[in-house]
Amino acid sequence: MNLEARAIKRYIPGSPRKMRLVADLIRGKSVEEALDILHYSPKHASKVCETTLRSAVSNLINAKDGGRIDPESVFVTTITVDGGPVMKRIQPAPQGRAYRIRKRSNHLTIVVTEKE
Repeated sequence: MNLEARAIKRYIPGSPRKMRLVADLIRGKSVEEALDILHYSPKHASKVCETTLRSAVSNLINAKDGGRIDPESVFVTTITVDGGPVMKRIQPAPQGRAYRIRKRSNHLTIVVTEKE
């Protein structure tokens, strides 16, 4: 029986496209390796990803009734990035025009599983 837990972080400022670049780096990796990758990645999205991954691991420990978990046996099974609400803003442009600025946000879901 594989035990799994997940963590969801919603309304993260930044585009989903940029978050997916970071998510693709850790999909399918062990949690230790994923945390190393995220900790040393220069991208802004990696910090948010790291805290969410730590939360998912913590949820897994709590689901096991506080039992011991071998860090090498925990893997990132699925990680999804979905688009959140878009705030629309207007920037003045030449000759009386207005350019629309779309401030995007995203939702991050991480599922970790303990392999037997």
